[in-house]
Amino acid sequence: MLPILGWDPEMRRLAALTALLACLAVPAAASASTIFVVKGRGFGHGIGMSQYGAQGYAQHGWDYRRILAHYYRGTTIGSAPTKTIRVLLSSGGSPVVSHVSRAGKRKLNPARAYRARTRGAGVVLTGGGRSFRFGGPVKLSGPHGYTLLSGSAYRGKIELRPGVMAINALSLDNYVKGVVPGEMPPSWMPDALKVQAVAARSYALATDAGGPLFDQYADTRSQAYHGMSAETPTTNAAARDTAGEVVLHNGAVATTFYFSTSGGRTENVENVFYGAAPSPYLKSVKDPYDGGSPRHTWQIRLSRAQIGARLGSLCRGSFKAVKVLKRGVSPRVVSADVVCSRGRVRTDGSTLRFRLGLYDNWFTVTKASSSAQRARSAGDVKVPLITSLLHPRTISGTFSPRPRAVSVERLENGRWQLVARGLTNRLGQYSVPVFDRGTYRVSGAGVHAEPVAVQ
Repeated sequence: MLPILGWDPEMRRLAALTALLACLAVPAAASASTIFVVKGRGFGHGIGMSQYGAQGYAQHGWDYRRILAHYYRGTTIGSAPTKTIRVLLSSGGSPVVSHVSRAGKRKLNPARAYRARTRGAGVVLTGGGRSFRFGGPVKLSGPHGYTLLSGSAYRGKIELRPGVMAINALSLDNYVKGVVPGEMPPSWMPDALKVQAVAARSYALATDAGGPLFDQYADTRSQAYHGMSAETPTTNAAARDTAGEVVLHNGAVATTFYFSTSGGRTENVENVFYGAAPSPYLKSVKDPYDGGSPRHTWQIRLSRAQIGARLGSLCRGSFKAVKVLKRGVSPRVVSADVVCSRGRVRTDGSTLRFRLGLYDNWFTVTKASSSAQRARSAGDVKVPLITSLLHPRTISGTFSPRPRAVSVERLENGRWQLVARGLTNRLGQYSVPVFDRGTYRVSGAGVHAEPVAVQ
């Protein structure tokens, strides 16, 4: 046990003796307050390019080519093939289109709005008291190269299919203009925006989400695409300045996964996307500059009942612990056992992330308990009377996993003030003497137990 802060030298020597004796005494029984703290790093899957990390590198003077080479090891920058990207904007319902000058071979009034509906195997457009029926899918185009769907502008053409399915068909570089502001703040460094533009262009070519009807979703199932309405001067400049550029590995377009925040290190693809083959360019790399992210580090506090409810069928009985069996390089959780009162269930890091509502697979679950007790009298334990006189109250509890040391803070004028430190035993148990009444909390390894009142 370490001495309480602020004592004079004589009291420090006395404290060393009494603290040692206190470790031998068993505190009087009291109900302990237990909390489970999930402490983690990062936000996203952790594979490929960290967006906050790219911004950090750009702020440190790295250009976009160097940043891309860091995250996608062994790759080069090359030229993209010419391709039209087809993006699913919506499916179902009766969307409204406007700024349409032509629907198939029919001329329409660009100033008029038309509601689209399905009829049999075709589509009907109704507006201005007139209806136009098409026997199958119909392509819409508007003046100045864009069309409006539900008030949002999209470059290229919009294809309406029975359903009603709205698909935006446009050039690859115009598609990237609508992705960059959806994936990265337009106020970020120019080279960070260029990194995003090249990564988005590469990802669109390397993946095919929809099969024969469309290539990409307009959301995070593919990439966040918001069309022409979301474009800004800075993001368009990034798309323009990198026009046609993609990331290549051995001559093929790389699958340039990216995500928000790494927490300080990215991960190997096989350790997050289970069953994926190891990739030479999707390897764990250090990411020292993503500290500007609000999710660089994070904590979630859950009661035993809350964590059990979130785990659902993974927890048989009352929750006890998560025992990590394998971690990746970063070290994100790869596999783990959920330990509950009626047995263990084997699972993986991504499942735990989803069930517990976490930001990333990089996490630990710490059990922290604390309670306030009066030490037993000298008649109850074979220690000198001076022990109970000097330490009439203790704060005791357990941390698991075990930190080597704990800190005790008291709430004073709305702020937590450090008043003592102590050591844990091999089981993670601690017992720290306190002298004054008040509200206390105990912390270890960056996790604090629930506050307790000392009377």
